[in-house]
Amino acid sequence: MKKLRKPYSGPRRRRTADHVAAVGNRSDWHAARSGRLTLLRATPLSHLHWLVHGFSTRSGGLSLLGEARVLNLGSTEWDSQEAVRENRVAFLHALRAGRSALVTLRQCHTDVIHRVDDHPVHPLRGDALLTRTPGLLLAVQTADCVPILLADRRRHAVAAVHAGWRGTLARLAEKALGRMRMEFDTRAEDVVAALGPAIGSCCYEVGPEVAQAFAAQFPEAREWFAGPFDRLASGDDPAPFPWLSMTPPGHEEPAPRVRLDLRAANRRQLENAGVPAAQIVSSALCTACRTDLLFSHRREHGRTGRMMSVIGIRS
Repeated sequence: MKKLRKPYSGPRRRRTADHVAAVGNRSDWHAARSGRLTLLRATPLSHLHWLVHGFSTRSGGLSLLGEARVLNLGSTEWDSQEAVRENRVAFLHALRAGRSALVTLRQCHTDVIHRVDDHPVHPLRGDALLTRTPGLLLAVQTADCVPILLADRRRHAVAAVHAGWRGTLARLAEKALGRMRMEFDTRAEDVVAALGPAIGSCCYEVGPEVAQAFAAQFPEAREWFAGPFDRLASGDDPAPFPWLSMTPPGHEEPAPRVRLDLRAANRRQLENAGVPAAQIVSSALCTACRTDLLFSHRREHGRTGRMMSVIGIRS
């Protein structure tokens, strides 16, 4: 088999105006190029000299999706394991992670959290990782869900969280912070949090069952929805007497849907848990709007790649 070429051309790193603009040109986020790869970083986390972190994009890579070469970092039906391995090598090189060991998860949209003190033999099943061990690089994979990276500036502990709507409903980010408090004596006021690119409220429609579930869990849920939230959250049938409807039988109108802001919901959880608002940064990039730069499971109807968000302590 022909050997795959590396998608990078050495350790060269540069920031360019066009890629910074792609992030939104905000002071709390910046983009960087490393060879053919484009990485995103949260500026407050970059200021921590002991920390390694980064959010991948689809730019560069060896995986062939349609007619484009992309940086797919997760296992998919359409990609080869060899390409994914080479992509991960290139991504870690771009991060300048040294000999850090990559720790991944078998993500399953739960509230399961794992503390890791060394590299596990097999990927753990769950949706959040935390550690205080140097040389471990915690990773979560996303293609619409919210990746959340947490860093305790005082205790030098970190966590990576994968929060879809189920994880958000289960308060996974808040529970990860609580687990850091239990395991590492982390104080919320010492934590810096970064919420990476995810599907935005502009594109993320959910049905009445999700609206009702959030209304039952969170008093402030209406702040995270756009659309007929009050009607859906109350469980009211929009057409209680269907025989009075002008719609012919068998052609009933679909249930109304609302748009959910997952990042706002997770940000509020962290704030309620005690993390100062000024220490939480959220990317403005919507994965569904920016499929030129990011992967989106929903916009690309499942045939897409996986991005990786990583955080670790320098060895």
